[in-house]
Amino acid sequence: MADKSSRVSQPKDYKLVVEKDVKIPMRDGTVLYADVFRPDGGAERFPAIMNIGVYQKDKLWIPPEDLEEKPNPYMAWETANPMWWCPRGYALVRVDARGSGKSPGQSEPSSHQEAVDFYDAIEWAARQPWCSGSIGTLGISYHASSQWRVANLRPPSLKAIMPWEGRADQYRDQAYHGGIFAMGFISTWHTTAAAHHLLGRPRAYNPDAFNNNLLWNYMRNDLDSEYWRACSARWERINVPLYSVGNWGGFSLHLRGNTEGYVNAASTHKKLRIHTGTHFHPFHSEEGRMDQLRWFDHWLKGIDTGIMDEPPVKLEIRTGGSQKPYAFRNENEWPLARTQWTKMYLRIDRETPGGEHGVEGVLAAAAPKATATLTYSASGATKAGVASASSLATTHGATGRTGCSFETAPMEHDTEITGPIVLNIWVSSTSEDMDIFATVRNLDPDGKDVWEVGQHGQPVPVTKGWLRASHRKLDPERSAPHRPYHAHDERRWLNPGEPVECQVEIWPTCMVFRKGHKLRLDVQPRDGVGSAPYTHYHADYNAGAENTIHSGADKASYLLLPVIAPKQL
Repeated sequence: MADKSSRVSQPKDYKLVVEKDVKIPMRDGTVLYADVFRPDGGAERFPAIMNIGVYQKDKLWIPPEDLEEKPNPYMAWETANPMWWCPRGYALVRVDARGSGKSPGQSEPSSHQEAVDFYDAIEWAARQPWCSGSIGTLGISYHASSQWRVANLRPPSLKAIMPWEGRADQYRDQAYHGGIFAMGFISTWHTTAAAHHLLGRPRAYNPDAFNNNLLWNYMRNDLDSEYWRACSARWERINVPLYSVGNWGGFSLHLRGNTEGYVNAASTHKKLRIHTGTHFHPFHSEEGRMDQLRWFDHWLKGIDTGIMDEPPVKLEIRTGGSQKPYAFRNENEWPLARTQWTKMYLRIDRETPGGEHGVEGVLAAAAPKATATLTYSASGATKAGVASASSLATTHGATGRTGCSFETAPMEHDTEITGPIVLNIWVSSTSEDMDIFATVRNLDPDGKDVWEVGQHGQPVPVTKGWLRASHRKLDPERSAPHRPYHAHDERRWLNPGEPVECQVEIWPTCMVFRKGHKLRLDVQPRDGVGSAPYTHYHADYNAGAENTIHSGADKASYLLLPVIAPKQL
């Protein structure tokens, strides 16, 4: 059978039409401003690819020199390049969200109102004389997250979405990891976005832009509620054809949304792709753009590109330490059906931490017969000491190693771990609450970390997970043995010294641990290695507290790993 993958829209010598500051009417009478890039095809009509966001449609993005797409005057952060798409017969529409860029109104980033506005913009575009009536959505991060929310509303002209590295649950994916406020990224993001609007050129034409109380609202709503559900994906409502695209290095913001979306969305037609690299290199790569083009050619133009004939899951299989992309492998489901769910038990060898480079225990195949305990400080004191009101005590590093670590024996052969991970752990504290930060690391035979590329190009470990012990309550209907789903709707405080069982959701990953390498698990009271910029707020109950891990006998603490057997030929 002939390869259909080459059956894609080919570039033509269209004249590029650029329409700036186009007014799009909203249902409540206000207008949003957009830029429209489209090919001049005379009477020919084209599908449109759209996005809405707060990053200012007029702000030029100058990409790094190693990007496969080269700079041009129309590139913008996290969005498609008109110079590549328009010659292939697509219009691109970029909308400034309400209260951002040139659009007036009350700023509500990542909100239900923004989704309603996106709906109205999509239906407006579909009615334009240059449009075929078929609309798709494409973009990274913010421009991916917004796709989930508009898909909740089912605009009639929306024919396909491609959320590329996009958080979906605003509470669990972004704001509160395991119930712990993810302050580092959110506060920096919010401050930077406000500064771009108020301390730069946009102030001249929209001086009231980005006026919101987002950080206060996020902290005020520290349990899950309708506040968060209204601005998150509602999987039962999403039925549009869906290509969910994640990044293994995005385990602190976006990856969970992409895997949850693929598993739970009601869409009949859906695919999952997970790659590696920075936030933007894969999106602008030739390989990435061909996946995008094949997807939208199929759903917006009716071209049989063969993309729906292929297995629905496409994964880059990480083998450790590469700065360049790994090879992809196709799979038929997520998690993989041939997963060997393997428990590695925490065997405690020390009662207290063993110093800066210490290891306090082993990850073993057999459960310890007797219960042992390991106690460590929750304070993470800096040189300023323990001061619960001090920013140094709650936000800054320079504390050295905190908590404790467990390692496997050296791998006897290459071992693939691909899928979600769970840390089932018994803990107690002298305080009324306790934070569990879990980091999974890949150590080479010399005991050095094998780092991967994070979304910002920074070195990151294999993956991470988090849980505030008072948030340990599970939603049984949504939980699975390999992926706990925490309700986050009440606090179950700890009684001093009384052990409780916690299931920590560790975000999905893929890593082939080479022969001779070790898997290391760090369990800490605060952010561990490779966390920045996705760091968390360390609340005052940590000050002066002692945390204890229990393992063995009737308190089985273990790491549940998705070990992947080789494919049978």
